[in-house]
Amino acid sequence: MKKKQKRPWGVFIAILLAILFGSLVGDKAALFGITYYEMVDILGRLFLNALTLIVVPLVSSSIIIGVSRIGGEEDFKRLGTKMFGFYIGTSLLAILIGLFFVNLIAPGMGQLPHSEMPAHGLEGSGSSLLSTLMSIIPSNIVNAFSKGEMLGLIFFSLLFGYSISKIDSGPSATLKSFFEGLFQAMIRFTHIIMKFLPIGVFCLVAKVFMTTGIRSLGSVSLFLLTVLLGLVTFMFIALPLLLMWIGKVKPIRHFKAMSPALLTAFSTSSSSATLPITIECVEKRAKVSNRICSLVVPLGTSINMSGSALYECVAAMFVAQAYGIDLSLTTQFLVVVMALITSMGVAGIPSASLVAVLVILKTIGLPPEGIGLFIAVDRILDMCRTTVNVFSDSCCAILVAKTEGEKEVLASDPVYTPK
Repeated sequence: MKKKQKRPWGVFIAILLAILFGSLVGDKAALFGITYYEMVDILGRLFLNALTLIVVPLVSSSIIIGVSRIGGEEDFKRLGTKMFGFYIGTSLLAILIGLFFVNLIAPGMGQLPHSEMPAHGLEGSGSSLLSTLMSIIPSNIVNAFSKGEMLGLIFFSLLFGYSISKIDSGPSATLKSFFEGLFQAMIRFTHIIMKFLPIGVFCLVAKVFMTTGIRSLGSVSLFLLTVLLGLVTFMFIALPLLLMWIGKVKPIRHFKAMSPALLTAFSTSSSSATLPITIECVEKRAKVSNRICSLVVPLGTSINMSGSALYECVAAMFVAQAYGIDLSLTTQFLVVVMALITSMGVAGIPSASLVAVLVILKTIGLPPEGIGLFIAVDRILDMCRTTVNVFSDSCCAILVAKTEGEKEVLASDPVYTPK
C-alpha cells in the first residue's frame, strides 16, 4: 500500500507559533532562572547538530551510487560529457540568476542589529578562497571525512564511484550494494530527524523573533520574493530558451508532458519520491528513449539540483548580508562555487538543502544559526525548488536525447497519462 504523504501543516503552525511566541516573550523572560531564549537556543542547536550529523554519509553515498550507475556504460564518455555539461551548465545558470536577484534586492541588509554582527568577516574565519581550493584534493581522506570537508569528500566520492564501475563485477556489486544500503539507511535517518522538523523550526524561528521582533518579517518577505523571482526566471525563461535553442523543441509541450511529475514534486517536496513519475513522464510522454532516460534522470535526481543550487546561493548571500560580511567578488565567487558543488550532493528529500546551506555558511565563516533568519519560509520554498529541480532534470534528459539524434522527442503533444 502506498504510503500517505505527510502534510506540511505542522511546520506552518510551528512557524506561526514561533513568530507569536518570540515576538511576545522577547529574550529576557525566564523560567526558574533560565531564559526562554536559552531554552530554544539549546533545542535549536541540537536540531542543527542532528542535520549536520548526516552530512558526510548522506552526501558521499549519494554521489558514489549515482556515478557508479553510469560509469560502466559503453557510451559513458560521450553521454557523461553531455550529461555533466548540461548538469553543471543549468545549475551554474540558476546560481547566477539567484546571485543577480540577491544583489539587486539585497534582502538581508539591516536584518540584524549591529550588536549581533560578528567581530570579523571572511578574512578572520580562516576559510580563504585559497584554502578552500586546496581542500578539493585532501591528503588524508579519513581526516577530510571526520572534519566534514565537503570539497574533498565530493572529489573522492566522484572518483570512487567511477572506479567502482570499472572493477570486476563481483567486488563492484558488493560495493554498490553496500553504498546503496548506506544511502537508503541515511535517507531513513533523515526522515527520522525530519519528524522533529516542526520543533526545530519553532526553536530557530522563535530565537530570531525574540531578538529582532516582528520587524524581521519584512526582510524574510524580501528573501521569499528574491528566491521566487530567481526560480520563476530560471524555470519559465532560461530553461525554455535552452529547449528552443539547443533541443529545437517547443517548451509548452514539455511543460504539458511533465505536469504530473511537477505536481507531485510540489506536493511532496521530494525529487526522490517523484523519481518514478518523472521517469514515466520523460519516457512515455516526452518520448525520450529508455536508454537515455534511465541514465540521465536518476543521476540528475542525485546531482542536478538547479533549484536547490539557486536557493543555497541566495540563502548564503542573505545571511552574509544580514551579518554584515563584506560581499566582495571573491566572497561571491566562493559562494557560487560552493553552491554549485554542494548542490550535487543534496539528497532528493524535503528540506535537504538546509544541510547544504549549513556547509556554505561554515565555509564563509558564518554561524549555522543563520538559517534561523529564513527558515520560516523554507517549507514553501522547498516545494518550489523541488519542482524546479525535477523540471531541470527532465530538460537535461531532453537536451541529451536531442543531441543524440532522437527524432520522436516532444514531436507532438503528450497523450499518455501515468497511472
